[in-house]
Formats: sequence, structure tokens, C-alpha cells
Amino acid sequence: MAASPFDLSGKVAVVTGGNGGIGLGMARGLAAAGAAIVIVGRNAAKSRDAAAALTRDGGRAIALTADVTSRTETAQMVKDAVAALGRLDILVNNAGINIRKPPQSVAVEDWQQVIDTNLTSALLCTQAAYPVMKAGGGGKIINIGSMLSIFGASFAPAYAASKGGIVQLTKSLACAWAPDNIQANAVLPGWIDTELTQAARQQVDGLHDRVLARTPAGRWGAPGDLAGIAVFLASRASDFITGTAIAVDGGYSVSG
Repeated sequence: MAASPFDLSGKVAVVTGGNGGIGLGMARGLAAAGAAIVIVGRNAAKSRDAAAALTRDGGRAIALTADVTSRTETAQMVKDAVAALGRLDILVNNAGINIRKPPQSVAVEDWQQVIDTNLTSALLCTQAAYPVMKAGGGGKIINIGSMLSIFGASFAPAYAASKGGIVQLTKSLACAWAPDNIQANAVLPGWIDTELTQAARQQVDGLHDRVLARTPAGRWGAPGDLAGIAVFLASRASDFITGTAIAVDGGYSVSG
């Protein structure tokens, strides 16, 4: 019997910001499909705990510490991942932060921190991964956007700009690297119950009820809801899909 097109056995996936929330939900899905996982984050202890949890569940995972806004550290991260696991097939650019302020109150330092963490990091990580993927015959890049890639938000202009940029960066990567058999796609999570959105609910009055009222699925998402799309976009099942931005939002983005 032919192997499943979703089988990731023998593949290696790097997941930035993979020690919690959406990143860990995706890492769990990739590990369950057979991939070895490299959890990357700045919090070394949290990353080690996440890797240990994946290993306890039967997967293979290691943790690396890196500042993904640094060209030097992202290059070293890729080198260390390949040294430890032998290859790099899948890159999930998930690391991200938010600073919630109205546009008139956003300091340049706030803006730069969010853009660097959410958008520039994706460029640096893909640049570091590209020669390894090309030499290996191809690869998969999964960039994590947001509902704010397509909607505005009065309370998060820097975040919205960074996530809109993620979609356009993804399209550029897809066009540039298709001849190298590298597919690049973006995932646009809806309102997922994570530490980041728990903070948003505390800071934005009425957010919880508004999200539930607009979401046809009638609930907030869970990190595990991102596992399936991660496996699909990381596997050969999606070999002819590149440059897309796929919402995983319980219908939020299509609800009137």
C-alpha cells in the first residue's frame, strides 16, 4: 500500500514560537504525522518543556534557543537543527507578539519591535532555511498570519501591518522559490484561545462576546485546531498549493 500523502516520517520541522499556543498545537500535529520537531524560542526552559512533552507523546523533538529577529542567531539555529537532526524540510514561522495601542499612541519603538518579531523574523528564518531546503530537493514554509492580515483593528495597528505583510511575503516566496520545489503558504488563525488572546480579552472590552457572536462555529478555537492545516501544508498532499492564505477561524472571516 502506498504511503499516505500526509505522512511526514523522516521529515524535520522547525517551529518558531513552538513552545506554546498555536505553535505548539501545530508542532503536536506535525509530530503525530511523523516529523521530528525543533522547538525554537527565547524562553529556553519553556522550549525544553514543550520538546519533552512531544517526546513523552511518542514523537522526536529537540529545543533550540534563538532570537529570531537576529540574522546571526537564525542562521545558527538552522545550522544547529541540521547538525542535530540531519536535514530541514519544514519551517513554521510562528513567533509573534502584539502591543495593543491605538495608532496615535504607537511609539516607533513599539512599531519596530512588533514588525521585527512578527515579519522580519519570517524573512530571516526563510533566508537561513532556503539553501538547506534547496539542496535537499525542496521544502515547505508555513507562515502564520492572522485575521488581522485581512481586517483592520483600531487597537493593534502594528500587529495588523505585520500580519498583512506576512501574506505578501508568502506570495513573494512562493513565486521566487517554486522552481526549487519549495512551497510557501500562510495560515490565518481566527480567534484562538491562547495566552496572547487571553490578554486581549482583558484589554479589549466586549471582545469575548463579539467573537462568539460572529463565529459560526460558536466557540473560540483551540491550538489543536491548527494541527491539521499544519500537516496538510507540510506534506506532499499540498505539493501543488503555494502562495495561498488559508483561514482557520470557525467561519469568522466569512460571517456577515
